[in-house]
Amino acid sequence: MATDNGGAGGGCGNGGEPELSDSLKTFGAVLKALRDEARLTQEQFAPLVQYSVAYIAKIEQGKRFPPRDLLDRVEAVLGPSAARVLAAAAKSLTRKAGLASWFRQWAGIEEEAISLYTYECRAIPGLLQPESYIRAAFERRLPPLSEEQVERQVATRLERQKLLTELPHTAFSFIIEQALLERQMGGPSVQRMLLEQLLEAGVRRNVEVQVMPLRQYDHAGIDGLMYLAETSRHEWVGYVEGQQSSVLITNPGDVSAMLQRYGKLRSQALGREATASLLEQMRGAL
Repeated sequence: MATDNGGAGGGCGNGGEPELSDSLKTFGAVLKALRDEARLTQEQFAPLVQYSVAYIAKIEQGKRFPPRDLLDRVEAVLGPSAARVLAAAAKSLTRKAGLASWFRQWAGIEEEAISLYTYECRAIPGLLQPESYIRAAFERRLPPLSEEQVERQVATRLERQKLLTELPHTAFSFIIEQALLERQMGGPSVQRMLLEQLLEAGVRRNVEVQVMPLRQYDHAGIDGLMYLAETSRHEWVGYVEGQQSSVLITNPGDVSAMLQRYGKLRSQALGREATASLLEQMRGAL
């Protein structure tokens, strides 16, 4: 995600925000044309298909992969003929479901989620990174990015961070390995801003930030990072990333296993107060 994460480096992790694909832009244009033909504004159409106006706008702009149930919802609102046209446009998306497609699908799930859980062992979660940390991550990217690409990635990630304020009813949980804080990527000045941002995020009523101690004999995160989201229908979806790869996990058994591991990690990590105390101690030591 790669994504952004729900993410850390450039995906959810250390890649970059994907460029818009022609197939996604085409699908979005078709959806907009069908909506316009029905003489519906985005504000009128969105509640009819049970998505937010912002989400519909991003699908029409080709910035989000359409969710699986969109076609059914469109048929109920615009009719079977419109649904068939949209289904034809969607066929090119399924044939090109690569990294960018997974990201956009996860990003859409993220924006509509009522619960978002993140366990990171590679880099600070993207939603919690201060601008200086974001810049340091992309400036160290290999192969190197151009100045224009770095600026675009920074701007995109900062825009995504608005989720923390725009979704006040969404429960956010972040578990971060202490080793990521000890690393001090970018130097002391970046580290100070990072610690302050984590402390600030941790006082929000809908945000929980926990640090996993360096020494932890009982650790449920040996399978690596994980992202989990609960949809408005109370269904859970998982997301994981690797080198130049990412996977959206929807199989109930697999998602259940991830939820079990995440629950165990929450019990093993430092609590809210202990985490804040550690962050303050680390800030004071700079």
